Amino acid sequence: MKLTHAILALPLLALSLPAQDVRYNFASGTDFSKFKTYKWALIKGADQLDQLTDQQLKSAFDAELAKKGLTKTEGDADLLIGYQASLSSEKQVTMYDSGWGYGPGWGRGYYGGGGGGISTATTSTIPIGQIDVDIYEPAAKQLVWRGTATKTLDPKAKPEKRRKNMEKAAAKLLKNYPPPPKKS
Repeated sequence: MKLTHAILALPLLALSLPAQDVRYNFASGTDFSKFKTYKWALIKGADQLDQLTDQQLKSAFDAELAKKGLTKTEGDADLLIGYQASLSSEKQVTMYDSGWGYGPGWGRGYYGGGGGGISTATTSTIPIGQIDVDIYEPAAKQLVWRGTATKTLDPKAKPEKRRKNMEKAAAKLLKNYPPPPKKS
């Protein structure tokens, strides 16, 4: 019986994990097919990550950009890519009720009676790490594409989990790069 309860609880646990949310925007009318090379650039005034996390993030995005046919270079590039990182947190409240309490059919009368219901609540703080990726066309000095991935950075996660989160965010975010052509 206990094994059955454990198996039933696993899907509920998976549903309660926070999912990454990705959004993007782009400059319409931009011919993305002409871009072949890129290099990383710092965005002045933007919060940056520590050196290890910076390398992991860039590595995750480099792998996805290569799949899109872009080549990383240190010289002149068709595109400049920069990121901004932000960490915030939100409260999660988890409640459990024993299921015994007031309601129809309980007690001496149809509506009457009461029970010994027990409710328990716990709170926890969940860090929410967001990455904003900006892609600029240096020749035109314009932002041509911007993407945001939330729940990507968790400073409390183990290194392997952090790396996997960044790889997942890069794949989900760059799924929309280049943007699909307009349908006529």
